[in-house]
Amino acid sequence: MFDFLDKYDVLGAFWTTIQLTLFAAIGSLIWGTVLAAMRVSPVPLMRWFGTIYVNVFRNIPLTVIIVFASLGLADTFGVTMGVADDFDALAFRLAVLGLIIYHSAFVCESLRAGINTVPMGQAEAARAIGLNFTQVLTMIVLPQAFRAVIGPLTNVLIALAKNTTVAAAIGVAESAALMKDMIENEAQLVLISLIFAFGFVVLTLPTGLLLGWLGKRLAVKR
Repeated sequence: MFDFLDKYDVLGAFWTTIQLTLFAAIGSLIWGTVLAAMRVSPVPLMRWFGTIYVNVFRNIPLTVIIVFASLGLADTFGVTMGVADDFDALAFRLAVLGLIIYHSAFVCESLRAGINTVPMGQAEAARAIGLNFTQVLTMIVLPQAFRAVIGPLTNVLIALAKNTTVAAAIGVAESAALMKDMIENEAQLVLISLIFAFGFVVLTLPTGLLLGWLGKRLAVKR
């Protein structure tokens, strides 16, 4: 019943999915943290930029962002992301970029909610002893904010892992692209769908359970 699987690199496709998730998660966390800092910054221009960014990219479909990254950045503007001739590598990097652009907006909002849980008196006390905004944010506020929003950030990570399937739209050879090819070539629609659904459960369920446990362990006691 599973003989047809020998013709396809299912594990390789899921490995590409894992790589997409990992690189995009790291990038989204970094850029989302910067955006969150902008949104609570005392500088009006930075607050304006952060607000506009989140409200714009959070409401644009991910498919549109990734297709624009491919057709707009690569084809129209000639952005090669350091790989001019390797189509697979270019598509992979553009997909990671699109995932970061989209999911960093959700990371930002999760972190901003965490920042709002930190008592204002702590920041005021830190400023009273001479710390500047950056020091207060990085030393006092963000460590507590991250601990408070591990649960929401876990949901963003799981959504990111599932949204990597959109990368198939620009030719990234990840799991969704392989599933499409297998369904087109094999008369095993239900079985193929179940195999890939199980693969995503294996990919996301342990992550959710681990980070959920971690969130409870590190929760800030109020």
